[in-house]
Amino acid sequence: MQPPILLPLLLLLLLAAASPRPVAYGDGSYTVGDFATETLTLGDSAPVSSVAIGCGHDNEGLFVGAAGLLALGGGPLSFPSQISATTFSYCLVDRDSPSSSTLQFGDAADAEVTAPLIRSPRTSTFYYVGLSGLSVGGQILSIPPSAFAMDSTGAGGVIVDSGTAVTRLQSSAYAALRDAFVRGTQSLPRTSGVSLFDTCYDLSDRTSVEVPAVSLRFAGGGELRLPAKNYLIPVDGAGTYCLAFAPTNAAVSIIGNVQQQGTRVSFDTAKSTVGFTSNKC
Repeated sequence: MQPPILLPLLLLLLLAAASPRPVAYGDGSYTVGDFATETLTLGDSAPVSSVAIGCGHDNEGLFVGAAGLLALGGGPLSFPSQISATTFSYCLVDRDSPSSSTLQFGDAADAEVTAPLIRSPRTSTFYYVGLSGLSVGGQILSIPPSAFAMDSTGAGGVIVDSGTAVTRLQSSAYAALRDAFVRGTQSLPRTSGVSLFDTCYDLSDRTSVEVPAVSLRFAGGGELRLPAKNYLIPVDGAGTYCLAFAPTNAAVSIIGNVQQQGTRVSFDTAKSTVGFTSNKC
């Protein structure tokens, strides 16, 4: 058995199109360029032939200034699919860390918290996870299961996405989370909202604060307690901190990368599980 491959998590490859038609990303960013296959060698592993790689010549939107994009989704052109990797994991370091994030292909260690990996009949790209609820301050919030459920057509559900910054929740679920958090932070001075954040605090005269714990609860009983710095984040240099969740009117909810920072997130497509292990970068 080969040892896992451990690489710096860099934006390495930019998928593009073989024709002049632009290929668009979910946020409207797009690229136009050349499409080819190449043989790649990762670390000390054996070469992998016929890996699809794009070279973008006209990159717009959030692609501007990026070195590239490494696709980790479940589709046939994703990097794990092309190298036949059924297990991989990544750990995104904290936004203020001098260290590099890491990406690992190969056998993954047992995770502290596991959740079922759910496949959608609509698309193979996204990794849906069985989220059953949320808790604030140790209290499970009263949120209907339908807020996180995927129906028989593939609508709804919750995806784990390293490319989305802030976790987006159905409006009713977000309201329950926000209201519970506000009740637990009544001693902190509120200030006006910033951008997509509606729950913000002026902590300019504080060196430390206590906030209620926020946890994600998964089908099967797993519970991931988030570090406070992953959900109360600075938004300026003047001491303004905001609750880093946002509502969405879309059918699907998203667990974003701000909430994933400092946690190794592992995927086992053969066993249909997603794992979370804190402080494992």
